[in-house]
Amino acid sequence: MNPKKFSWLLVGLLIVLLTLVACQAEPEQATVEVTRIVEQETEVEVPVEVTRIVEEVVTEVVTEEVMVEEAPLGSEERPIKVLFVPSVEVDAIISGGEILAQALEDATGLVYEVSVPTSYAATIEEMCASPDDTVGFIPAQGYVLANNRCGVTVGGAAVRFGLAWYAAQIVVPADSPAESIEDLDGLTWGIPDFGSTSGYLYPTAMFGEAAVEPGEIVESGSHNNAMLAVYNGEVDFATAFFSPPLLPFYERQWTYGVDDPEIWRECPESPVRNEEGRTFACGDPAEGGYRVLDARASVADTAPDIFDETRILALTDQIPNDTVSFGPEFPLSTANEIASALEEWVSEDNPDCLESICSEEFYNWTGIEAVTDSFYDPVRFLMDSLGISEEDVLGG
Repeated sequence: MNPKKFSWLLVGLLIVLLTLVACQAEPEQATVEVTRIVEQETEVEVPVEVTRIVEEVVTEVVTEEVMVEEAPLGSEERPIKVLFVPSVEVDAIISGGEILAQALEDATGLVYEVSVPTSYAATIEEMCASPDDTVGFIPAQGYVLANNRCGVTVGGAAVRFGLAWYAAQIVVPADSPAESIEDLDGLTWGIPDFGSTSGYLYPTAMFGEAAVEPGEIVESGSHNNAMLAVYNGEVDFATAFFSPPLLPFYERQWTYGVDDPEIWRECPESPVRNEEGRTFACGDPAEGGYRVLDARASVADTAPDIFDETRILALTDQIPNDTVSFGPEFPLSTANEIASALEEWVSEDNPDCLESICSEEFYNWTGIEAVTDSFYDPVRFLMDSLGISEEDVLGG
């Protein structure tokens, strides 16, 4: 073989071998499809059955009766209520009532609280609402109504200058053409209160007997105001309480049904009220004059000529005097103690009483007389005869 050809053959073979080695050394490239898994946090509501243990707390209310000791009657915490009907000026009742309450406190060692309800009916309602701690100064009809309604008991009746009775007066203007009660038919009537014994009940009975039917009825709130209403021409006539006058030298008592209600007109001078609140015609009875005690005397300072401008047309039947009464459950021993203290204190000779319940501006009491419930039977009879019930005056 030609040596030159052999050399070229060897070179070619070497190239083939190098190529094969190179191919084996280079990695095989391939396209690979890769799937990537991505984890993502997602809130998923998955219903899960859960067994929950609920603890129920039951609170048991136990009512236990606890005995609370009530403050004793007549203490600062629980004063005795003293009630007055507003038959005269409230200011006079309050100031005079405080004097009376202080006297009772001194005599009994108990504490009292004075008040004046707005009407007769309100006074009675208060006594029934507070049955164990009330004392009431109420008129005859008021007592009967209170006794019927809740069992209020009487502790005593007022005495005025030795008398346990009074009356109602029918007052007209001095120039009124009326000469008898029959002449009042259809006229305007002024009254203190529908619960007033002398201001309404007894005059109503008198009008009924005479077949007289008054016209409009004007309720003024007190005896004083009723007298001023007729004085001022606001009504044609008015009714209020009448207490007999005291006669010269106290030689005798005024006689019901015999003496003129205005017997003092025998004196040439008109009645005048003095600084002490007493009303005289021609001076004190001790000096030969007259002491005037009817409802007009209470307003003689406001209307000095009221006796000249008005006159008494007629009087009703006699009426049992006002009462001091006690709530239906008021302790009997305490009631007796108070009644005894009042009997000793209420006197026209007591200067303190003259500033209180003995004053003409107040109720003009001069004493207290022990009476029983039957003392007021004439008032019951009259109310029954007229068909007047407690509902008519006090409401249902």
